[in-house]
Amino acid sequence: MNFSWMAWTPPTALFFLTILMLLVGMSVWEYFAPGGSPRVGILRFETTRGDRLFISLLGAAFIHLAWLGLAGPNLWWALAIAVVYAIGVFRFV
Repeated sequence: MNFSWMAWTPPTALFFLTILMLLVGMSVWEYFAPGGSPRVGILRFETTRGDRLFISLLGAAFIHLAWLGLAGPNLWWALAIAVVYAIGVFRFV
């Protein structure tokens, strides 16, 4: 198969490998500690680990898009903000 139309650059491959590793890690975590550790946080509804991962990834996408639109193509600071955001989501949501 010819995948040249997908623009598989090293950053693109790293992005998808990171998402894959997050999903594998969450699956292993769920295997050893089933139930997803549901809790009610600042959003006032019950979330599991998977919900918090999804909220983190969605927020990181919006952070990166906003950074691209407001600050330009250097995304290292956006990545740092997204990591802090994800830690906050897993801690407080």
